[in-house]
Amino acid sequence: MTHKALIIDDEPAILELLAITLLRMGIETQEADNLQTAYQYLNEQTFDLCLTDMHLPDGNGLELVAHIQQKHPHTPVAVITAFGSMDTAIEALKLGAFDFVSKPVALPRLREMVHQALKLNTTQPASISSTNLLGQSRAIEALRHQIHKVARSQAPVYISGESGSGKELVARMVHQLSPRADAPFVPVNCGAIPAELMESEFFGHKKVSFTGAVADKKGLFQNANGGTLFLDEVADLPLHMQVKLLRAIQEKSVRPIGSQQEEALDVRILSATHKDLAKEVEKGNFRQDMFYRINVIEIAVPSLRDRAGDIELLADFFLEKLAQANGSNKAQLSHAALASLQSYHFPGNVRELENTLERAYTLCENNVIDVSDLQLRPTGSPQPSSISAPSEQPASKDATPLASPAKTNDGSLDNYLEEIEKQAILKALEETRWNRTAAAEKLGISFRQIRHRLKKFGIE
Repeated sequence: MTHKALIIDDEPAILELLAITLLRMGIETQEADNLQTAYQYLNEQTFDLCLTDMHLPDGNGLELVAHIQQKHPHTPVAVITAFGSMDTAIEALKLGAFDFVSKPVALPRLREMVHQALKLNTTQPASISSTNLLGQSRAIEALRHQIHKVARSQAPVYISGESGSGKELVARMVHQLSPRADAPFVPVNCGAIPAELMESEFFGHKKVSFTGAVADKKGLFQNANGGTLFLDEVADLPLHMQVKLLRAIQEKSVRPIGSQQEEALDVRILSATHKDLAKEVEKGNFRQDMFYRINVIEIAVPSLRDRAGDIELLADFFLEKLAQANGSNKAQLSHAALASLQSYHFPGNVRELENTLERAYTLCENNVIDVSDLQLRPTGSPQPSSISAPSEQPASKDATPLASPAKTNDGSLDNYLEEIEKQAILKALEETRWNRTAAAEKLGISFRQIRHRLKKFGIE
């Protein structure tokens, strides 16, 4: 036997069941029926896993979780909770518990949890690639540390941050550093799925369960089984779907449309949005119980403004990437251009920096990027349109319209009308998530016409 586990429970029958189950998995066990004995064993021996009941004669499992986090941080601890005690389970996860299992203990669920816990100490710990999370600022170093720590848990994680700050990148890093790294990472933009298709997309369906269901289909949860499901723009979920997802997350099972059977699944949930989710709860747009369930641990991704010292390093990386993609020499930033980037507010964060450099790379002469090539916009002005990035969300009906274009320097009517046309095309593209066919239909022109205008105006 290569692994050893400490199990604590004051009910002899459950203690015996846990011990037999782990022994059959090839894990040596040490049993305790109270906290004092557990503390003694922890001081005398080294364990690969600790499994504890929440209610013990001389205290509760939360005390043991806190103790292990402080004294034995490399020992994953899982808790056994009473049926329906979700609040207690969440509190344990917040304190650092690896995972939880509810009574009556389902043995397949227990075995899977133990398997995941042991992988933490038997697999070579991964590291965050320097090409994935660039930066040397204190903010980014703190983020790296938090990612490493959170990756060891199975707790749901809510990733907050502005658009373009790198929330999906953080989610991928949490997955890659976790014991689930060899299983699927399934990202989904919750705002991009039509409401009427959401249940089928998330949970799957059986053949002939509705018109058009010509075959069985797996949902996103089934595709992510054993791995991680990333719910991007989770604030865009309609309320009726939040209820269904909440149940799936809590019960760790789903029922495909047309099926009479629940399917048990092992999926870790990560979620993100650029909106203030707490305010969405206050407005009644997001369920409080859903927010409480997915926000067990929060990771706040810093804006580029909060890590301006990383801009030079990021710019160098993006320019190297552009040179390789185009098979050309690497462009260089002039001192003035670098200073301009470092003083700019970057409302679009790292994504806007990358797009700005891509535009400047196209416009610059002799592979030297100057301030004029950057085309940085003053605070509050519309984004330049030479090479624009697609927005994360479609503009709402109440969104502020694009600013009216100013007349060109030469004052010609033709140029002024062209600028108006360009702004109208950009607005249509933003409202259709940069779907050129839909934008053309919205504008009342053909696909060929919009393609010609995009080329004419340098919009990519």
